[in-house]
Formats: sequence, C-alpha cells, structure tokens
Amino acid sequence: MSMNHIRPWRNIERRKSRQIHVGNVPVGGDAPIAVQTMTNTLTTDIKGTIAQVQAAADAGADIVRISVPDEASSRALKEIVRESPVPIVADIHFHYKRGIEAAEAGAACLRINPGNIGDEKRVAEVIRAARDHNCSIRIGVNAGSLEKHLLDKYGEPCPDAMVESGMDHIKILQDHDFHEFKISVKASDVFMSAAAYQMLAEATDAPIHLGITEAGGLMSGTIKSAIGLGQLLWMGIGDTLRVSLSADPVEEVKVGFEILKSLGLRHRGVNIISCPSCARQGFDVIRTVETLEERLEHIKTPMSLSIIGCVVNGPGEALMTDVGFTGGGAGSGMVYLAGKASHKMSNDQMIEHIVEEVEKKAAALDAEAAAVEQAAE
Repeated sequence: MSMNHIRPWRNIERRKSRQIHVGNVPVGGDAPIAVQTMTNTLTTDIKGTIAQVQAAADAGADIVRISVPDEASSRALKEIVRESPVPIVADIHFHYKRGIEAAEAGAACLRINPGNIGDEKRVAEVIRAARDHNCSIRIGVNAGSLEKHLLDKYGEPCPDAMVESGMDHIKILQDHDFHEFKISVKASDVFMSAAAYQMLAEATDAPIHLGITEAGGLMSGTIKSAIGLGQLLWMGIGDTLRVSLSADPVEEVKVGFEILKSLGLRHRGVNIISCPSCARQGFDVIRTVETLEERLEHIKTPMSLSIIGCVVNGPGEALMTDVGFTGGGAGSGMVYLAGKASHKMSNDQMIEHIVEEVEKKAAALDAEAAAVEQAAE
C-alpha cells in the first residue's frame, strides 16, 4: 500500500491478494510489485541467454521469463537456471511436456496458456510436476489465443471471455489443491486489457500479473503500457508486471520501473526531474539530462535530482529533491543540496560535479539505511 497522510491525494490502496512465491521473490500480499521481462535469445544459446538474463537483473528485473518451445530448450534451461541471479519463469505453449521438463529443470514458475496447453488431464500432469518441484504457476490468458468454445460463445475476444478462461483454469488448479498461482489476462488492446483486469480483480484473490501484450516498439509500446498499466496500478490492481516491447529486454525493465516510480510504488535509482527546455535555459538541458541518465545508471539508491534550465521553476523543484541544479546567467547555475541553495557551479563543470554530489548523497543514504537495519537487529 502506498499511503501518504500528508498528501492523501497521492494514496494508492492496493488490492488485497494472496501471496505466492516465484523462487525467492514474493508476489502478492504486501510484497513490492515485481518487475519482469523476457529473453528474446534462442534458449538453446545458453551463453547468450544467460548474458541477457544478467543484463536484465542488473537493470533491476526481479524475475525473468524464458521460452521453452522444445526438448533442447528444456535441457538448456537447467544450466540457465543454475547460472541465473534471479528466478526463471518457463514460458510454455502447446506442449504440456515442456512444462514438466521445465519444472524438473528448476524453473521457479511455469507460465501456461489456457488457450493452447491442452485438456484438463494434461494440465493436471503439469500441476503435479510443479508441486513436486516447488514451482508456482502463472495462468496466462491472452486475447489472441482464447479457447474455441469461448470464441464461439462470445463471438470475439472480449473481457468476459478472457476472465471466464482464467477462472476456468483457476478452478482446475484449485480442484487439484494447488494454490501457488498467479494470473494474467493480456490483450494488445488497452481498453480490453483494462476492463478484463478490473473484472478479474473482483473475481479472485490470486496475485495478478499485469501486461499489455504485444504493445509495440520502444516509443509506442511504452506509451500504450504506461496508459494501460498506469491506470490499473493507480486503482491498486497488480502484483507483478511486464512491459512487452519490441526492444531490448533491459528497456522493458527500465520502463516498468519508471511506471512504478511515477506512482510511488517502487523506488530504485535516481529519479531525474527535468524541464523540456526553452529560450530561457541557462545551459543545454536536453544534452545534460541525456548525459546524466547514462552517467548515473549505476546508482541503485532511491533518490531525486532536479535539472531545470532557469529560475522560473528551478528553485521550487529543487526544494523537493535531494540534489538539484538550476540554470542562471553568465555561464553558471545554482547547486541545491537537500532542498537548499548550496553553491554556484559553472556550466562546463556542472555534469561532473552533479555526478559527484549524487554519488556522495547515495553513499550517505546507504549508510543511514545500513545503520537503521543494524539497530533493528
């Protein structure tokens, strides 16, 4: 729950859900909303897949999903799981035996699609393997692959059909006394996804995995995901998410965190507040922000930095950030620390100086957190 009693208009009351585990990552309940991505290498390219998993983990991914389309991929998965720094979800479509093999290979979770995994007997075998190997399951409903009988019933993919598909599969899992599951109802249509997720949130207490499937390229997909996922998260719906982009998986992780950071639901790294720039700017704001985003990627400590081109909004924004820089005149600007004007700095030295100040602040915040944690032990 994101609660702010000083500014109640920022409160987000998260939907109450059961908590499950994907490996060592708790999902649901009061756990942080987990950020996921998916590799796009061939799973049989073990070295390349491990490298992509590591890059995603370095960017902040809590969980990574890997496609397991054939037996060779199942064999590769075992080694990938062994080397992975984060829990691995095995993406299973069409052949239930891949789910069994993935559980045996050490996957932390199996993603199964009700529309193509097979009949209840086959699902039961996957459930048995998941239970035997301490593996959770994600019921992954997709508007593009709904069961034929539901398409016949509703005439087309729609929220009602998606939720009915998901609830049917929840019943199968529960009938087999299996409760370590989460569920998603994804569509590429933002309206359909949002409606389906709202219906789903009312129908079950299972943890919900959010996503707008096949959202598009980096720019268009980011916008579509921010609109769809943002409104659901604002309503308190969602326990884990993936931003599905036709882009590097690292970009999916970055966008996912930015969406959560914008709503105050997760905090990781430097949140840069910057102006769009105009004729009043005292320095090149756009180039400066681009450089700082790259130079500060290594900072994991949650903190804020304001980069404002002039004094119209600069001092006011700096009051609310850990470090700030506001453009002035004569080739220099004002550096703010902890919301207060501290000292002037020339524009040509400003970037190096801000990086230094941010690193110092991050180290101080880390030390404070460590001291609090030690005192609590």
